[in-house]
Amino acid sequence: MKQKKPSREWGQELFELLGSMRFAISLLMIVCVASAIGTILQQNQTEITYVDMFGTFWYQIFAKFDVAQIYNTWWFLLIMAFLVISTSICLIRNVPKMVKDMRSFRDYVRITSLRAFHHKIDVQTDYSKEQSLEMAKVWLKRHGYAYREKVDGDTVLLASKKGSSNRLGYIFAHLAIVVICIGGLLDSELINRMQMWTGAKQPIPVDARFMSDVPDNARFSPENPSFRGNILVSEGDSAQNAMLLLGGDTFLQSLPFTLKLNKFIVEYYELNGMPKRFASDVTITDHETGKVEDKIIEVNHPYTIHGITLYQSSFDDGGSKVDLVVHPVQGVSTATYDVKTQVNQPVMLPPVMNRGVQEQYQLTVNELRPINVEDLSTPEDLAAPKDFEKQILAVTGSAAAKNNEKVRNVGPLVSYTLTDSRNQSIEYRNYMLPMILDDRLVYLVGIRLPGQAGFSYVRMPADETGKLDEFLALRAAFNDPAKRKAAAEAYAEKVQDERIDKANAIVLAERALEIFSRNGFKGIDDHIDGVNAPNEQRVPENLREPMKQILRDYLVFSAIELRSMVRQELGMPVLDFAKGTPEQMEQQARWFDSALRALSDLAHYQGPVMLQLRSYEHIQASVIQATRSPGKLTVYFGSLLLILGVFAMFYIRERRIWLWVNTDGEHGSQIRAAMTSQKRTMDFNNEFEQFKQDFAELERK
Repeated sequence: MKQKKPSREWGQELFELLGSMRFAISLLMIVCVASAIGTILQQNQTEITYVDMFGTFWYQIFAKFDVAQIYNTWWFLLIMAFLVISTSICLIRNVPKMVKDMRSFRDYVRITSLRAFHHKIDVQTDYSKEQSLEMAKVWLKRHGYAYREKVDGDTVLLASKKGSSNRLGYIFAHLAIVVICIGGLLDSELINRMQMWTGAKQPIPVDARFMSDVPDNARFSPENPSFRGNILVSEGDSAQNAMLLLGGDTFLQSLPFTLKLNKFIVEYYELNGMPKRFASDVTITDHETGKVEDKIIEVNHPYTIHGITLYQSSFDDGGSKVDLVVHPVQGVSTATYDVKTQVNQPVMLPPVMNRGVQEQYQLTVNELRPINVEDLSTPEDLAAPKDFEKQILAVTGSAAAKNNEKVRNVGPLVSYTLTDSRNQSIEYRNYMLPMILDDRLVYLVGIRLPGQAGFSYVRMPADETGKLDEFLALRAAFNDPAKRKAAAEAYAEKVQDERIDKANAIVLAERALEIFSRNGFKGIDDHIDGVNAPNEQRVPENLREPMKQILRDYLVFSAIELRSMVRQELGMPVLDFAKGTPEQMEQQARWFDSALRALSDLAHYQGPVMLQLRSYEHIQASVIQATRSPGKLTVYFGSLLLILGVFAMFYIRERRIWLWVNTDGEHGSQIRAAMTSQKRTMDFNNEFEQFKQDFAELERK
């Protein structure tokens, strides 16, 4: 009975697996696929960005693989480490064999092996053996072959080779993979994450508000060998720490220098308002030597100190000071007050009435943007046909934009958030200056509700002084029952039609004003359609459209009286359309139409107040990326090895020639030779034909 062979130890099996070329190639393919994903998908973005990109379902799947930080995930780093080990074992096992074969002339090949070669020659010549050997050596030297001579009785073997250094291509290519992976591991967050996994480092506590509140276990020392963090510093301020984001947690990286931002330089394109250059004028004080240097750090012009490279990454608001005017948009009050605050500095507003309930809101100014270049073209402008010249200019860049009068800087805007006591927030965006839209001077007031992609804007018309006083006073008057009744009575007094009962006119006008003040134009339609009271048919269906038109007419005419009352209270001139010019009448008609549309939209405005930017002091902040990459030179060296390896493999071809020379007859000799190569390319065939032709000339006549 045969005995079963003992199975190999698991350690040997593991070593064989790691040293397998197939295993290394499999790991390399996974790394390539992951790297491709990391290249196509922008890394280190917010969660909501990926949710918008993929949707909630797919994001939850992709999030399990940390696609947002794919180069620093545990599985990617583990695969990289195994790839280094596997490729290193392959090199250890195969390099000695390759070097030995590369140095060998294979002078052990015998003449009996000649028949196994496809490319061979057999020449009888009248030259002596010594002469034939000398001519063969000359030919080999002239064609770049190194040879070794071996005497075997009456036969002399010339074993020659050239291009055997192509084996270095395989060695360099595989070594490049190891070197590049090591460089990548050195530049990764592996060292920092190992400290996190062991518990040596903990994230910055949520309640830490100042740098002094950050504990030591949330700080990385200045000797940290590898990191990539951001320094946010405002004009006039200094920083000696960078913020690190590791696995969604925040840490503090101490720096061996202090960086002071003297001035942030930003220049904008006139055409589109995008920044064309931004740079930081900084003063850097070295903690070790005390040396002070003034530098300009800008895009593509970094600065390196203590192995830390400082890149100009972006810019942000450095705590700009804003002076805001708070306007009520509900109730009958027109009283305003000022709020002075800074960007990203929350402040509590006084209690206000919101839908009949007193609320207190927290105001946070999110952004102050002094320059905003917008395209104010109307749909008619975009749809208008262009002549050939304008079409050419439109696709050649700046030339078209320079001639487009609709593209202009509309001035500063402020973006802010109001948060109620239930921690529900709504974001707003308001422009400081009025702009002309559809030949009307209006203020844009934007709002974005939770879950809404963009902002919805209310166009509030500016009066003849360029302010919102008349419109906001008209809004308050619409919400005042006494003024609504007075306007309805004033309208009824002017009705000349004897068929209309003035008492009914007052009722209809007052009702139209009241419904409009609560729900806008939609409220009038819903009132007639019985939307709010489906079980009670207010108006027969065939009379609904005429009734809607009647209520709109009462609304417009009574609103004209309401506006006259408001202008009188504000001390503004009374409008007399009988004496005004057609242009003035058209201008006032456009203002009134815009006002009613804005009031209708404002009825659905989610917010008790509207904030208008009065003045500001813009303070810039620079975002500078601080990076220490010890593996950068290692990766460069690996890339050089890869280039050399690929060049050697593709452009250096190994050739080997064996020539056996022996005496043939009394004075002649016989030359038998064979040529071989790893790949029988066209160049190899041409070289063999040349070799065959040269030695055929020695053939005995």
